[in-house]
Amino acid sequence: MKLSEETHKHIDEVISRYPQKRSASLPLLHIVQEEQGHISDEAIEWIAEKLQLQPINILELVTFYPMFRRKPIGRRHLRVCRTLSCALNGAYKVCDSLQKEFKCGLNEVSPDGDVTIEFVECLASCGSGPVALLDDELIENIDETKTREIVGRVRNGQN
Repeated sequence: MKLSEETHKHIDEVISRYPQKRSASLPLLHIVQEEQGHISDEAIEWIAEKLQLQPINILELVTFYPMFRRKPIGRRHLRVCRTLSCALNGAYKVCDSLQKEFKCGLNEVSPDGDVTIEFVECLASCGSGPVALLDDELIENIDETKTREIVGRVRNGQN
C-alpha cells in the first residue's frame, strides 16, 4: 500500500507505544484514512498484516465505527446533525437544500467532486441547532442564508 515515508514512520512510532500491537488498530485506521481519505480493502489487509491480525479484525472496526469511510468522499465533507434538537429546528430542510444545490444524495460525491453530504448523529451543539460540520468547522444556527453561505464557500473553495 502506498503511504508517505513520514506516515510509515508515524505508524511504526504509534505501534511501539502499545504492549500489544492489536491495540494500535484504531490509531492506524485514523492515520491511513487521514492520508488516503478512506479505508480501502488494501488498507484493511495491510493494517492487519502490520499488526499480525486477520483482515476481519480490522474490517469489523471499520464497519462498526461511523467515522471510518469505505469509499472516497468529495474534496469537502459536509455533515449535518439530524438528532432531535437539530431536526426540530430544520436540519432536514437544510440537508435537502444542500443536496439540491450540490446535485447529490446522501453519502455520495457531487458530480463535480466538490462535496459529500452526510447526515450524522449528534454534533454536541444542541442549543444552537441546526448545526453542521464543514470539514472540521462547526457551523451553528443554520438557516436559509447560512445554507447559501455554505454553498458559496464550497463552490469558491473557501474554508
